[in-house]
Amino acid sequence: MNIEDIPLDKEVYLFEVDDVLFAKSDYDLQVYYLFANFMEFTTGFLSAKDLVDFMKKVYENQGEEFVFEGLKEAFGIDEKYKENLLRLNVNAQLPLKLVLFKEVEELIVRLFTQNKQVAILTKGNPVEQLNKLKHIDWGEANRFKSFLKVYFVDELKFRFLEPIDYIAEDYGVRSVDLYCINAD
Repeated sequence: MNIEDIPLDKEVYLFEVDDVLFAKSDYDLQVYYLFANFMEFTTGFLSAKDLVDFMKKVYENQGEEFVFEGLKEAFGIDEKYKENLLRLNVNAQLPLKLVLFKEVEELIVRLFTQNKQVAILTKGNPVEQLNKLKHIDWGEANRFKSFLKVYFVDELKFRFLEPIDYIAEDYGVRSVDLYCINAD
């Protein structure tokens, strides 16, 4: 994403959460750290460091969808712990703040100071996405955080609403007056 390419003539700017506000891996790796420590404590014999190193390697080389299956195979972790990892992924209390990308922080501040509307439009589990937002260090953009509206693509589509049209109506603008900032 190149911030300089974003037009400043729109009324409403919609930011995705993952890999737009911060690196999604920053969240996922902290969840793996917490899960590994839980497993070490629960079993008494697994090493949290070994688990984290393994999870990180699988995550980076194969993707997050293969992490638990890899743990089962490599460490003999019981399937019953998959629910713990999934629950932790949604509700984790992270040890470290998620750092807002500096250029995104600057863009949000610039948009608000130019009287633009800024919102979050995110895909995925709404509870998990809200949890991520709760753990962000907004830096200079913190003063505008309370003005952010959050919309969930999956929730809107479940209600048979087209997200862009719904948000445009909510802000009282045309859909062409919205600009989406995604990771793609």
